[in-house]
Amino acid sequence: MRHQRKIELIPTDGLLPEPVKGRGTVWAIEHRFARQSSDAFDDGWGTLDQAVHEERLPPATQIIEERVKSILSSNDSPDISFDLSINPYRGCEHGCVYCFARPTHSFLNMSPGLDFETRIIAKVNAAERLRAALAARGYEPLMLNLGSATDAYQPIERKLGITRSVIEVLSECQHPFSLVTKSSGVERDLDLIAPMAARGLAAVYLSITTLDAKLARILEPRAAAPLRRLQTVEALAKAGVPVGVSVSPVIPFINEPELERILEAAANAGATSAFAIVLRLPWEVNPIFQHWLDEHFPARAARVMARVREMRGGRDYDSRFGARMTGEGVWAQLLQQRLQKAAARLGLNRTRVELDLTRFRRPIADQDSAQAELF
Repeated sequence: MRHQRKIELIPTDGLLPEPVKGRGTVWAIEHRFARQSSDAFDDGWGTLDQAVHEERLPPATQIIEERVKSILSSNDSPDISFDLSINPYRGCEHGCVYCFARPTHSFLNMSPGLDFETRIIAKVNAAERLRAALAARGYEPLMLNLGSATDAYQPIERKLGITRSVIEVLSECQHPFSLVTKSSGVERDLDLIAPMAARGLAAVYLSITTLDAKLARILEPRAAAPLRRLQTVEALAKAGVPVGVSVSPVIPFINEPELERILEAAANAGATSAFAIVLRLPWEVNPIFQHWLDEHFPARAARVMARVREMRGGRDYDSRFGARMTGEGVWAQLLQQRLQKAAARLGLNRTRVELDLTRFRRPIADQDSAQAELF
């Protein structure tokens, strides 16, 4: 069994770095695959002087284009409801401080902290690779989720349109899919999603963690505002798209008190299903999140972590299937009871929308093949 290495970040002079507007973290945290590290030093520009309050612009986003060999990722986790996933991007500009996908940037020798939200890998040939995968003779349609790790509609999607190109292929092939997002950008693609939904081929889940705009601004700094997400729920519902709400992650004493209010607001907007996942703190997410707690909720930080550990068998995180999503113990059970009772009262289904796998038709592998069939 592999154990997590404890990662410690010791702020200079005992002071915490100041938050940067529009970013979830200021730390380029050392990841667990780093080969070397160095001590902080004074470079003569006031780097170590935390008393300097000068105007700082958020670090610019860098887009790194990547041509991938494959785009479909298989899922063998028993506590996840889909078989395949597509993530058009690695890293996410939303900057959600709790994002469980942050440690994946370690595999790229990048920081799960600031790099994760400022150095975005764009899989520019995603649609091409998807077409090839679906055209393979051995492929059989399976439940597919779009944006399971990082948001497929993060801000850069407005310019690159990779997610839209993927949905165009899925639409052409009549391949069912679900997607989870915090972005109102999904409304742009209603011309593709709504017709598929009418045929039982698409469902959308909006992640709404809080109704408090001030909390959302520091928790998920570049995601859509809570009210805007509710408007997106309404727009999807009016277009006939099955839409659910994900109250995830549930953070004790931070957004947990809002659980019922979030579900009620989503139901009033047109959501028909709901689920929730408790806070997960794998690898480098743990110190990043705890720093955020100390920075924004110093009076509650110890209490929050004590409750997290209560659900995780005394640890900060438990990665076991079955326990990682819900936690264990009395508090986790009470949370599930609250969710079930509120969902029942509001008429929200607790199961995912069933999609139709029987309509799938295999695509032609590429444009050259398509032209060849004309002659």
